[in-house]
Amino acid sequence: MKNKVSKSIQKAILALLKETPGVPVNRQQISKALQIKKKDHALFMNSLISMAKEGRIIHVKKMHYAYPHKARQVTGELRVTRSGYGFVDVEGQDIDIFISRSNMNTAFDRDIVLVQLYAASRGKRLEGFVKQVVKRFRKYIVGTYHKTEYYSYVVPDDPKIYRDIIVHADKTGQAKNGQKVLVSFDRWDQAQHNPEGTIVEILGYPDDPGVDVASIAYSFNLPVTFDDHLEKEAGRIKPRYDKETLKDRLDLRDLACFTIDPIDAKDFDDAVSLTKLKNGRWELGVHIADVSHYVEEGSAVDREAYQRGTSVYLVDRVIPMLPEHLSNYLCSLKPNEDRMTFSCFMEFDDALEVVDYRIAPSVINSKRRYTYEEVQEILDGKLKDEFAPILRDMHQLSKALTRKRFEQGGIDFETPEVRFKLDETGRPVEVIPVKRLDSHRLVEEFMLAANQTVAKHIRKISPNKKFLLPFVYRVHERPDDAKMERFFKLLAALEVPFKPVKRITSHYLQTLLQSIKGSNEETVIEEVALRSMMKAEYSVKNIGHFGLGFKDYTHFTSPIRRYPDLTVHRLLRLYAKNTHQPPKNLRNQLKNVCQQATKMERLALEAERESVKLKQVEYISKYVGETFTGLVSGVMAFGVFVELHQTFIEGLVAITELTDDFYIYDEDTYSLIGRDTGQQIRLGDEVRIRVQNVDMEHRKIDFIMLENITDRERQNLAPKPKKSGRKKRRKKKTR
Repeated sequence: MKNKVSKSIQKAILALLKETPGVPVNRQQISKALQIKKKDHALFMNSLISMAKEGRIIHVKKMHYAYPHKARQVTGELRVTRSGYGFVDVEGQDIDIFISRSNMNTAFDRDIVLVQLYAASRGKRLEGFVKQVVKRFRKYIVGTYHKTEYYSYVVPDDPKIYRDIIVHADKTGQAKNGQKVLVSFDRWDQAQHNPEGTIVEILGYPDDPGVDVASIAYSFNLPVTFDDHLEKEAGRIKPRYDKETLKDRLDLRDLACFTIDPIDAKDFDDAVSLTKLKNGRWELGVHIADVSHYVEEGSAVDREAYQRGTSVYLVDRVIPMLPEHLSNYLCSLKPNEDRMTFSCFMEFDDALEVVDYRIAPSVINSKRRYTYEEVQEILDGKLKDEFAPILRDMHQLSKALTRKRFEQGGIDFETPEVRFKLDETGRPVEVIPVKRLDSHRLVEEFMLAANQTVAKHIRKISPNKKFLLPFVYRVHERPDDAKMERFFKLLAALEVPFKPVKRITSHYLQTLLQSIKGSNEETVIEEVALRSMMKAEYSVKNIGHFGLGFKDYTHFTSPIRRYPDLTVHRLLRLYAKNTHQPPKNLRNQLKNVCQQATKMERLALEAERESVKLKQVEYISKYVGETFTGLVSGVMAFGVFVELHQTFIEGLVAITELTDDFYIYDEDTYSLIGRDTGQQIRLGDEVRIRVQNVDMEHRKIDFIMLENITDRERQNLAPKPKKSGRKKRRKKKTR
């Protein structure tokens, strides 16, 4: 009987995998598709193993299986590592294809490529070679111009662009040796030859102010400026506040509302209000700049905003999604000026449930422009202000909303953030940790409430509750089981007590993270937990937001800097008129918006991190030979990463610099263990280091460890007064 069931399972596995030859399918997906019963799970596992050994199916890395294919071709995005090899991500597959450096052909990082797959070996990942470049990611490449007696060339800044660009004598644009330039990517026909290009812009010498950050923007293919015709089109848009224009809007110009933003903010896209109703309940108002009133769908400005997807916040500049006339003037909720808005009013009962709401176009007149620091001083009683009573009520409401969200499973994920004080040449003279204030959380909590209410509104007005109206959601999937398994191994290695569960919930993770607050390992555990999460993205499928613990969530509150928010405003207008017959192709259009916005959001985040890394490296270069304290933030076979306190600058202590013993890497405990002494270097350990070397070109920092970890731990064994844990870092909320 058992043999019969086993053969039946094997037959079903073959039939399923034959449908998509060569495409790896997760073991759990196979089990779910075949509806394997719990009592047959062992037979199912044995079937997979035996079939792979016999060569009837292919076992691919991470417990994926595929039906053997014949010279299959796939198309996807190539992502190149700093080490020179790459991986191709294929849409719809949760596994990537390995590309060795010798198999890159003429492709560069982020190009869309056609890959010819090799036959996969048992136990190895899929591998292939680039047959053709389908679409180039870059039109231009940033690099340093060099001129020799015989030829000229540009060395790309990005190490992932692994070939120099040849520039012929008539295409140098009068560039001088050593200058940073922007070179167009003209041609590259054969991998045996170097690519050729034309210098289209001279950025300046590397030490010129702003050149370094501009180079990062260009290297990520980010448009630094707007074309003249876009600036002119935006400039022709004029504000109108006559009766005809305002006839379908809520007139809220007498409402006490105000903006709360960073001290250096130039655009203000959200204002808040709070009113006590006659029934004793609070009505929170969130008023968002109505960009959709000014930017016509399909216009040149709109098409450019769609391509950009988001504003990009680099260390010394903002690359806006919209031209300045719109972002900093027409749509910015400046104090004491009438502005078009989209308002979301939410009435809360005693249990903090939204029992009534209104979402409608409006016009407001902001009564005050606050900074986060000003609001905090008012809340602390250090500053008198006419709106202090409202702000204090807002503070109490936001704290209650935060408490409720965490109790219901929202995860308080935070990441360290710093800002830089730059001198007139653009060099960093100070690294300042960004403090998370109650005023930050106040605004964040109100924006979360509005975003959630708008998403719930779509569910409410959808005629068919099983097939909701086409919409743009901000979603966050449950974490990958394999990543969470590694996370729990880390907890075990750090001897952090936790209760294993079969199904990970956001409430479980929030409770776990709360349990390690104040411990030495808190920062490391939080960062590893965050990396174990899936990335939030935009989607037309409402699968909920795991990290926030919300069933319905969207982005409604920042249309000046995020294209999905602008799209949401347009959809609200559309559905206010008609919820029964949305345009036939609308869902596909929104799917494209989601894909583009997610792609550009991640690109922007990479560029922002790279600009921060650049200034951190530049800052620490002044301190070669000096000592600092920090935390072990990573342990690898080749060495130990240490993140310095306050500045969060990370450098490497190479294994060759640990000369007091022969250290062996223990992957299970995330540690290096001395062979002779048994001394351990673990994640979360506090250490003292000296800055040994800084490589600005490759943005690498080398440390030497001064303090012997085990000696310090041995000293800690002596009786000492109990401490509550090292001082926690203030961090910025991410969602």
